[in-house]
Amino acid sequence: MTDTAAKAAEILKGHRDSIDRLDAILVYTLGERFKHTQAVGALKATHDLPPSDPTREAAQIARLEDLANRADLDPEFAKKFLNFIIAEVIQHHKQHQS
Repeated sequence: MTDTAAKAAEILKGHRDSIDRLDAILVYTLGERFKHTQAVGALKATHDLPPSDPTREAAQIARLEDLANRADLDPEFAKKFLNFIIAEVIQHHKQHQS
C-alpha cells in the first residue's frame, strides 16, 4: 500500500468511526424521543384527546425545515424524516386509545 493509499485508508476509517458514533446517537435520541411521545400518547388517551394534532405537526415541520436549513441539510429530507416519525407516533397514540 502506498503512503497516499495508507493515508486515505486512515482518513476513511476516521469518517466511518464518526458515522458509527453518530448512528448510535441517532438511535438513542430516537429512543428517548419515543419515550416522551409514548407518555404523551398515554396522557391523550387518559384525557380522551385526539391522537394527532395537525397544528402542532405543521409547526414542528416548519421548525425542522428551519433547523435543516441552518444545519445545511436538505429541508425536504428533513420533512420526510419528521413526517415518518410523526406517523409512527400517531400509530402509538392510537394504540394507547384501544
